[in-house]
Amino acid sequence: MKKQPIVDTSDKKPNVQVAFKLTNTLTQQTEVFNPLKPNHVTIYCCGVTVYDLCHLGHARSYISWDVLRRYFIWQGYKVTFVQNFTDIDDKIISRAAKENSTMNEVSERNIKEFHKDMDSLGILRPDRMPRATKCIDGIRSMIQDLEAKGAAYSTEGDVYFAVMRHPNYGKLSGRDLSAQQLNAEGRVTEKEKARKQHPFDFALWKSAKDGEPSFSSPWGSGRPGWHIECSAMVLQELGETIDIHLGGADLVFPHHENEIAQSEAATGKKLANYWLHNGMVNVGGQKMSKSLGNFTTIRSLLEEGVSAMTLRFFILQAHYRKPLDFTLEGLEAASSGWKGLNTAICLGEVNKNILQWPKHPVNKTTETNSTPTEAREELDHLRQRFIDVMNDDLNTSAAMAVLFELARPLKSIANEIERNPYKQIPDIKAKKLYARWLTLVELANVLGLQGEMKQENLSRNSSIPNKSVIEEAIKQRSAAKRVRNYEKADQIRDDLKKQGIELIDKSEGVTDWIRI
Repeated sequence: MKKQPIVDTSDKKPNVQVAFKLTNTLTQQTEVFNPLKPNHVTIYCCGVTVYDLCHLGHARSYISWDVLRRYFIWQGYKVTFVQNFTDIDDKIISRAAKENSTMNEVSERNIKEFHKDMDSLGILRPDRMPRATKCIDGIRSMIQDLEAKGAAYSTEGDVYFAVMRHPNYGKLSGRDLSAQQLNAEGRVTEKEKARKQHPFDFALWKSAKDGEPSFSSPWGSGRPGWHIECSAMVLQELGETIDIHLGGADLVFPHHENEIAQSEAATGKKLANYWLHNGMVNVGGQKMSKSLGNFTTIRSLLEEGVSAMTLRFFILQAHYRKPLDFTLEGLEAASSGWKGLNTAICLGEVNKNILQWPKHPVNKTTETNSTPTEAREELDHLRQRFIDVMNDDLNTSAAMAVLFELARPLKSIANEIERNPYKQIPDIKAKKLYARWLTLVELANVLGLQGEMKQENLSRNSSIPNKSVIEEAIKQRSAAKRVRNYEKADQIRDDLKKQGIELIDKSEGVTDWIRI
């Protein structure tokens, strides 16, 4: 697959003060986005626990946030995007024991596989990807700060966060601890009951178990809890307060709730101004997850022949906050829809020797001043519609409808070219189509939809002579026939036939041609 890069906006100066609205889980309202610093966005995305291959649920999350990032960049923002790896965890330790390997070996292997999957889906790599095991100093320091402030307590080598000492605990998830305390009693072990001051208190540091990886600390050998890892990495990479924190809806509680509590107790500052959460991928009404055993890996789908952009198309059809039902019928429908859009996106590349459009850098916005006014007005209208729906809480489904409208006449001309590659296209129509195609490629890139071109199509069309070359050959053949140099005329005909062009002599000395 030949990939097209994200649109480079370095040479354009858009108005970044657009009314971009996002649904903030923290307030349960759709709010206008205002960055901490003008024209700069800081984003932290919760990453994977690297004990296995990624499934379609991971793809849903990271494709959604890739589009968010791409849209910010396209609008002219500088974006600092950080996404972590959880590389120490019970699941990783368990997998290492099962494989008779080490935690590090399991993590390293799955980090490489993660990059392979994300790259295949056209997901831009984060600016930085910290690992929990590389942030131990920051984790220990934050825990010490919490303990010194009375927000945490240690017992027998473990350290817990005291949720009842944080007055705003539950503000993200809306949970009332006093009402849920009784239910929580059944979810902790007797050992934890004896150590915890409250059933919802959570571990910041866990004392070492025999045979497990551990790190030294003021509380003895052990390893960090899951929640503190992200808080420490946010602080290390982006500072005390960030613009946007991202994750799946399944992370709202307890992970993100606990992140807020411990970070804000440690720094006295708000952790993030906006919390965005994507909906789950469901299979038969249940969340797709490894623990339920109903997951489908990205790798298996790609190896079965589902194209990377079909997966991306399938995911972007639904609003990022809503559940997405995974069915084979839905995937087949996405494949059909993407096929049509892909035909239009690939039009300029597949038929570059036929359309005679000017060469252009696909990663820059190219203005065509010669485009007729009415065509430019239509394209400006479609571009504004795209912006309007994307500004409405990243409505990718409506944005793709704009792409389909742009693509319709391009697909039509692609079909005409397939039937007759040298049908005469008036210059004014060619200019309209070229401007339309540039707009389609630009907006498709914002969604990360990249043309998938089959090599046989590229080879077939790249071997076809340029239309002007054909016309010149026809003139030379006609001239040869006029002087009765039939050997030369036949040679010209044979040469064109070898290049996939058959000449058709008509009445009154007119010669037409078709692709064979």
